[in-house]
Amino acid sequence: MAELKVLNDAGQQSSTVQAPDALFAREYNEALVHQVVVAYQANARQGTRAQKDRTLVKHTTRKPWRQKGTGRARAGMSSSPLWRGGGRIFPNSPDENFSQKVNRKMYRAGIAAILSQLAREDRVAVVESFSIDAPKTKLLSSKLKEMGLDSVLVITDELDENLFLSSRNLHNVLVLEAHEADPVSLIRFGKVLITRNAMSKFEEMWA
Repeated sequence: MAELKVLNDAGQQSSTVQAPDALFAREYNEALVHQVVVAYQANARQGTRAQKDRTLVKHTTRKPWRQKGTGRARAGMSSSPLWRGGGRIFPNSPDENFSQKVNRKMYRAGIAAILSQLAREDRVAVVESFSIDAPKTKLLSSKLKEMGLDSVLVITDELDENLFLSSRNLHNVLVLEAHEADPVSLIRFGKVLITRNAMSKFEEMWA
């Protein structure tokens, strides 16, 4: 069994907790982690971008100047892709599909590889609970400062409204429920805090 640090309110190690090897002692597979992260980001894309080709651009079809005799390059109409403000040759269309399929086993293995690497780098820790008394950003900010944490992902078993509201305006803090944890969030933050109850949910879901 892998061992994770249990932190107190001052950010100091108070004890350790046993964690399943399937989740926190897996060999790091860079190719798999890369595939899982890229697929997650690709699946988040809307694919609604659109550009205009030369038939959709609103321009006159009149020939800008005569074919010969001006000394300038010949031109047929101002919507030509060569012209500024002209249509695109190969425009992006809003029916693009960016989704990538990742098998469930691969996704689970990718999450486990990320968590294992975080454990090896001492970037993941367990706390008994994590909450604040009022939905105030200043309260959460001071609590994290006392614990010596700057960039942190907090994973709880169920979302505390005070915690969620107070974290919204901190760009380097994110609060998620256990089932919402995703590969991009796990690798983005410098430290990952998991509550004890969320830890047991993690084991149910991924181990």
